[in-house]
Amino acid sequence: MHSHYDAVVVGARVAGASTALLLARAGLRVLVVERSAPASDTLSTHALMRAGVMQLHRWGVLDRIVAAGTPAIRKTTFHYGAEAIAVSIQERDGVDALFAPRRTVLDATLSSAAREAGADVVHRATVTGILRNASGRICGVIITDTKGVMHTVKAKIVIGADGARSSVAKTVNAEVLHEGRHPSAVIYGYWQGLELDGTHWHYDLNLAAGALPTNDGMACVFVGLRPERYEAQRLGSFDKLFNEVLVEVDPDLASKVARAQRHGKFYPFAGRPGFIRKSWGPGWALVGDAGCFKDPLTAHGMTDALRDAELLSNAIMAGTDDALAKYQSERDAFAVEFLDLSDEIASFDWDLDHVKKLHLRLSKLMTHECDMVRSFDDRYQTDLKGGSATSQINQAATFASLPG
Repeated sequence: MHSHYDAVVVGARVAGASTALLLARAGLRVLVVERSAPASDTLSTHALMRAGVMQLHRWGVLDRIVAAGTPAIRKTTFHYGAEAIAVSIQERDGVDALFAPRRTVLDATLSSAAREAGADVVHRATVTGILRNASGRICGVIITDTKGVMHTVKAKIVIGADGARSSVAKTVNAEVLHEGRHPSAVIYGYWQGLELDGTHWHYDLNLAAGALPTNDGMACVFVGLRPERYEAQRLGSFDKLFNEVLVEVDPDLASKVARAQRHGKFYPFAGRPGFIRKSWGPGWALVGDAGCFKDPLTAHGMTDALRDAELLSNAIMAGTDDALAKYQSERDAFAVEFLDLSDEIASFDWDLDHVKKLHLRLSKLMTHECDMVRSFDDRYQTDLKGGSATSQINQAATFASLPG
């Protein structure tokens, strides 16, 4: 760890590690600070949508995720009560499958790639303070390591990628621009011996469930429910509540899960409403859940994080406030509608025909998102995988010349 960097990224999960990877490949001096241990687990929806897989493929890290035993998903089935609609994953943009990696795999892969690109990645350390210069601009951080030693690090920009409860967002008093009203509660776990032909998403009145193939031959199975029921019954047993909901949503899936072997504990999430925060200011920016969080039933958070990491890294390389403002406006062009749709699905105030229509709207929005991701190379005229384009070198020199 040095005393000066171009960028300090707080958080080494999907958003933070991806942002650090792209900035480091572009030639910036980057420090990533993560409070958890390397390759540690965290709450996750697991699912990567096409746009996210496209980015991982282009960055050259998808092969590593596959090599870690992440199964390819070539079919997804939506169940609306007794109706099942199967969708095959078509080959486009170098992607012929979707994936649902454990965070122990995805986060670790992205962090390793960032380190290989030249970023300093420090785990088991906490940002305990934010530095400001005489004009009030953010200019660095104070880091406390596991021994309690404090380190002062200066930076031209501090990036909060530290989740929905972001300490960076709190410190800079980032304004909430848009807010949802409906959280859903979720409980999930892992099972061995549950044979799946792809991902399965189940919806019934007031309830949801899903099953996704993931690493180590296991399946992640979740249930979603109204938070009122979760709060009323969670003091008993997560096992009991999970099984009750799963039987109500789909007895056949519940029977298959009962015959499989559960590994580890249940992972509960009591829910929280989604939000969009102002995500840039003098010397700071937010990315991932720190800047935009939405209900997990739409399973789009990791794909959001990858998309926004690329938007933000290119804005930072441009080195202007106008570019950072554009980052936020481009993000919000998707984020606002995504949040509103996620919020409506999380409300459970729908019948099966209506939730099907909401999913069709989500599908159209994700198609536009793929168009944006497809355009990144053309818009910035750079090969982020190689990291050697002249435009990147020029932008890095421009950013490095900025005061900070």
